[in-house]
Amino acid sequence: MTVARSFSGRGAGRHVVVIGAGAVGSATAIEALRAGLRVTVVEPGEPGGPQATSYGNAGWLSSHSVVPPALPGAWRKVPGWLADPLGPLALRWRHLPRALPWLLRYLASGWTEARVQRTADALRTLLADAPALHAGLAAEAGVPQLIERRGLLHAYRSREEFEGDALGWRVRRRTGVQWEEWPAAELRRREPDLDARYTLGIFVPEAGHCRNPGAYVAALARHAQEAGAQRVAARATGFRIEGGRLRAVRTDAGEIACDAAAICAGARSGPLAAAAGSPVPLESERGYHVVVEGASVGPRTPTMVADGKLIAHWMDGGLRAAGQVEIGGLDAAPDWRRAEILHRHLLSMFPALATQAPEAVAVKHWLGHRPSLPDGLPCIGASAASADIVLAFGHGHVGLCGSARTGRLAAQLLAGTAPETALAPFDPARFR
Repeated sequence: MTVARSFSGRGAGRHVVVIGAGAVGSATAIEALRAGLRVTVVEPGEPGGPQATSYGNAGWLSSHSVVPPALPGAWRKVPGWLADPLGPLALRWRHLPRALPWLLRYLASGWTEARVQRTADALRTLLADAPALHAGLAAEAGVPQLIERRGLLHAYRSREEFEGDALGWRVRRRTGVQWEEWPAAELRRREPDLDARYTLGIFVPEAGHCRNPGAYVAALARHAQEAGAQRVAARATGFRIEGGRLRAVRTDAGEIACDAAAICAGARSGPLAAAAGSPVPLESERGYHVVVEGASVGPRTPTMVADGKLIAHWMDGGLRAAGQVEIGGLDAAPDWRRAEILHRHLLSMFPALATQAPEAVAVKHWLGHRPSLPDGLPCIGASAASADIVLAFGHGHVGLCGSARTGRLAAQLLAGTAPETALAPFDPARFR
């Protein structure tokens, strides 16, 4: 598929500014061009670079990740989160006063199974065909090898441990997710390097993964520019709105006159949304990863283990383990002990890793910021100050996966056409 065929007649429509060149912003730019709009992308950093959230993503295109983080009874775990700074979900005491309103809404969103189910039903509309959508975008951008569609695996130590997650799997089944159970012998056959303590595998065939999220996002951003988008290396700071109509996006390099804009700035979208009349309770769920370069053993299928709450799979640069949630804000220094925990879990999952000579491997750490709203749903919709400004951020743990569909929806709103998916659950006005 060539750029000329994909974007014939590009640039003939209204001028839109896409704020952010991450996964959501790049997908939005591509789809806006496809709709015939003239596009300018505002992004201060290098798309897909180490500063970008998608760079360190776990890479899962988990179309079944419809269960929000907070489930009934989560409030009982808050004291443990506060007491254990190295647990799977940790709260930094210094940030707690600022995060408390978000945390209360977070707990309330999963108070009952019915609420969890409503969230899952909405998320499924964004994620159900995500692997196929990403495969199409990757092929169009010239990097088809970065998207693989061969399923994802959840590994459990026992049937009882799996039953402990019964609510989540019950909710998934109601949204249409199907899976296969691998008993111990089948799991050993499929995953010979996985520690023998894991005796049950839950395999989701429909899902996929990305082998290099940073390179993928960079390719999408490059594809958008090749298709006609202009890029301005600046940071958006606000908007000029007159009579309810957007006249310009303000940046630290001056104003950009335009007819519409999309806020796709990830965890840094909050001030821009407020400037557009739609303040939302956006928080950073700080996530860590570790990459073992030179690793010779690991999963055949991208794998999440229930006991460590982490994902492990092969990236182009080595074996990556990603996970952890730390509520500590955008500016606090990294706590690299959390990355070391991931490394220890990885060695526990694949014991043969520990037998490799230290000089044969290199271990690298990374920290990024997931843009999270307390109810587990992103914001996709018009701002209160102007229908010309579209909010498209807040995907939490499913930003990469949900970016392809979100880009289509945001572009449809920018073009003034009916969105292909009902957007009521994602309306920014739900936080008023």
